[in-house]
Amino acid sequence: MRHLSLLAPAIAALVSALVLSACGPEPQAASTDGDAVRQRAVEAQTAQRRTGAELQDRALNRVIRAVYLCDNGERLSVDFDNPRRMATVRNSSGEAVDLFQEAAADGIWYRASGHELRGKGILATWSSDGREPTECRAID
Repeated sequence: MRHLSLLAPAIAALVSALVLSACGPEPQAASTDGDAVRQRAVEAQTAQRRTGAELQDRALNRVIRAVYLCDNGERLSVDFDNPRRMATVRNSSGEAVDLFQEAAADGIWYRASGHELRGKGILATWSSDGREPTECRAID
């Protein structure tokens, strides 16, 4: 019991210090002045903008999904796995095929085992298992 009576003043001092350190200056209300509001909006937009190098880095180091509608009626969902240099193509029936990235002079080129996806921008050509190639357009 005697040990507890010696600790009581130290505990009280610690609690007081914690309570006082939690107190701080009152937060100031944000100005509603038109110019100040406009300036905060510009600063927030500038903070969210990314440089071209940042955008390229994000695209090269993550998986990007695109959806294509093709002239033959197929709808393709393509996951471009840039870090692994692969693309997974899922057709309207839910069948999936993994394609490997090839060196393209311009645009994209993925192929494997009788399947091929080539394109530039929002346009692509899909070839699958000896069927006639079909033109596709990215919609998403």
